[in-house]
Amino acid sequence: MVNWKSATEVSVDQRAFSNLMHALLGLYVWEWFTSLDFDWSYIGGKRRFRWPLIIYFLNRYCLLFALIGIAISLNVTTEINCQVLYTFNSCFGNAAIGLSSITFSLRTMAVWEQKLYIVIPLVLVILGHWSLLLHGILVKAAYDPALPGCAITKTDNTLLAVTFIYTMCFDFVVLSLIAWKLVIKAPSSKTVGQSKLVVLIFGDGLIYFIIAFLANLLATVFMILNLNAVMSIVANVPAAIASTTVACRAVRRFAKFASLGPEMFAGTDVSMRTTAKSTVQRPRLDTSMKSEGVHVQMEVLESPSTARTYVNPEFDTMGNIMAKGSPQDGFEDDLEAQKIHNEFKRLPY
Repeated sequence: MVNWKSATEVSVDQRAFSNLMHALLGLYVWEWFTSLDFDWSYIGGKRRFRWPLIIYFLNRYCLLFALIGIAISLNVTTEINCQVLYTFNSCFGNAAIGLSSITFSLRTMAVWEQKLYIVIPLVLVILGHWSLLLHGILVKAAYDPALPGCAITKTDNTLLAVTFIYTMCFDFVVLSLIAWKLVIKAPSSKTVGQSKLVVLIFGDGLIYFIIAFLANLLATVFMILNLNAVMSIVANVPAAIASTTVACRAVRRFAKFASLGPEMFAGTDVSMRTTAKSTVQRPRLDTSMKSEGVHVQMEVLESPSTARTYVNPEFDTMGNIMAKGSPQDGFEDDLEAQKIHNEFKRLPY
């Protein structure tokens, strides 16, 4: 039977923790570098910056700074104030976990059209989440010349476990609200199923919940076991990386989806639609027979004056149309109308 509390075992666990943190740092830096073009598109002004992206950037870079701080604490060769450094790492690491949940909370608020009976409870849940995260910065660390580097000496397992359980419940509530609005409460399940936007929002929320739930569950198990100070928090950083990665990827996927242009689907009560409901009439085909032979006549009815389609609309990260572009009459940008027009451009004979 392993004596997890022995100094030898704690030293072995500390080295394993150090190796794991270096591997996770390399993994997250690769994730950050491969998606850097998305960040630069907003910094360079190629995309219009919207306020929800503040959460995205804070989430992304808080975790990066926390991982860099952890790497520094594990590689110092001279004695430093390890307690201050680990307090910094805990602040930014916990902030990344909280910001990941806020990202999908904002998406949920947008899906529910900012209804107060949804927004106010979610805000209260967010405040409770952050109160636990800030109180969870209780890791004690000291310099260990045997490593050399900073070593964790004490953690508050009870509060940390409560924090991660709260996070799992929070994520489940957010996913349930998205599912209720987009799937259960939708006026037509057939219409919802045809919308790529709805599939994207619900699919990202489901993937986020599964990954974050499993990562937080693993961290909670280690904290409840309380083998030693190192093993109690060994899964905390993987949980933060998993939550942040899927949350940031969801933001990028939605932004790229919205930039592809209008999507034609029937109107629903979902506020995050990619185009206003069109009133343009479809072309009609009128065939008539004449005595001189077969004569096929195509008659395309003109759209009414009220029918308009918007060219190159702009979206925020929540899917709301912020700038509708220039309105035009006709079928110039109606994708379905283009297909019909090209199909009958030449007579079959």
